[in-house]
Amino acid sequence: MMVSRGGRGRPLAEINVTPLVDVVLVLLIIFMVTAPFLQGGLEVDLPKVSSKGLDVKEGLIVSVRGDLTLAVGPDIVPPARFEAALASAGAKDRPVFLKADQSVPYGTIVDYIARMRRAGVVQLGLVTEPPARPR
Repeated sequence: MMVSRGGRGRPLAEINVTPLVDVVLVLLIIFMVTAPFLQGGLEVDLPKVSSKGLDVKEGLIVSVRGDLTLAVGPDIVPPARFEAALASAGAKDRPVFLKADQSVPYGTIVDYIARMRRAGVVQLGLVTEPPARPR
């Protein structure tokens, strides 16, 4: 579009930000919807205990399967690299939640808890499932 002022034509330089705002809002909605599904970890059979619920969205999930497969967040790690994986995931600076299969021996869970404490974990929570209600 040319605007003439005093006989000279100059281009009108306006940026239309409406499409940009639309795209940003759509991306924001997509991230808000998909963020709860991005929690990593392994599929474990949690013990059934009645307790107050924890909000695990803000923390780091450490999972232990029945076959003793260990995961820090979404990454499966060997037990020898457990402390290093905790350090690289920033476990000192945020809450850590331990999800352990109910078939894992108690001694193994206590060993992992002690190793997390030695690695600098301050806030530690144990994740359980509520018991099934009789119908």
